[in-house]
Amino acid sequence: MQKDLKKKYRVNEQIKAKEVRLIGPDGKQIGIVSLTEALRYAEDYGLDLVEIAPTANPPVCKIMDFGEFLYQEAKKAKEAKKKQVQIETKEIKLSPKTDKHDLEVKIKHIIRFLEDKNKVKVRIVFKGREIAHPEMADKVLQAIFEAVKDKAQVESPPKLEGKQLITILAPLVKK
Repeated sequence: MQKDLKKKYRVNEQIKAKEVRLIGPDGKQIGIVSLTEALRYAEDYGLDLVEIAPTANPPVCKIMDFGEFLYQEAKKAKEAKKKQVQIETKEIKLSPKTDKHDLEVKIKHIIRFLEDKNKVKVRIVFKGREIAHPEMADKVLQAIFEAVKDKAQVESPPKLEGKQLITILAPLVKK
């Protein structure tokens, strides 16, 4: 992580511009000075000269402790990553002949997954000649939809793929 940041910024002798817009360690603008003078300022403070905006004309450089700056940037990136929400897709497999009690257990699992902010893929697998009676699968799906109507929304409607009826449920977004 810090190696990437080191490559992103030019420090001290790596800076190639003849003149730079210099910002002091206190954040106040010193003005446009030559690179050698800016390096001298940084040396007087015992800090590094870091090129912050290389595309500006002239480039903007700041006098700062580069090691501490890298540490703070890495810390910010880590915090941002912590706050990122990772949504998983959980899968529940059923049959059109799934018994009432088994269906209740599967519905409890679906509700738990939805409460954990995960999407749920409901897959009804037809075996043998069950495919001739898709209305049985529709009854199972309707029971599921009825049970989770206040916790989920149908992200993709049921569709038949080969010998499987697949639908995806997403947790409701509360405003």
